[in-house]
Amino acid sequence: MERVPQTSKPFLSPLVAGVGLGVTLFGMFVVTAHGLGGFGLFRGFAAWLGNAVATSWASANGYFAPLLASGNPLNDWITWETVGIAIGALVGSVLARRFKPHIERGSQVRVGTRLGLALFGGILTGMGAALARGCTSGTGLSGSATLAVAGFVFLLAFFVTGILVSMQTRRLWE
Repeated sequence: MERVPQTSKPFLSPLVAGVGLGVTLFGMFVVTAHGLGGFGLFRGFAAWLGNAVATSWASANGYFAPLLASGNPLNDWITWETVGIAIGALVGSVLARRFKPHIERGSQVRVGTRLGLALFGGILTGMGAALARGCTSGTGLSGSATLAVAGFVFLLAFFVTGILVSMQTRRLWE
């Protein structure tokens, strides 16, 4: 008897995935009274870490001081939302037979270069999220869902920037 190789399941239709994202966002508003977000987790832990290392500096810092007043970041809803996202992503990839630890990169890109570019992009994204007072999901998705102008401006800038950067870097992925 010939064994049939296990292949990964096909990706969801973008329309089905979009409806799922909308239902998830609506559920977050109903259950937690907050939209989706992720940046708040990193901001809260940065404040907590700053307080652990340099208490007087962190408590005098205009950005971190209000975050320290809210207490331990483990008591914040966004921490557990982000943990749930990570667990859900892992379970989804395993169920779809797509889980495979590796570093996505083009054939001409070394692992160190790819990790360096990812770190650089992450730092830029973090700085942008701090300036915009929210990340892609917080400002873009949740802001647009509440019809906030900032959400639509963010999404427009996000997509235009993404298209321009991908046009410049697509050779790295070939």
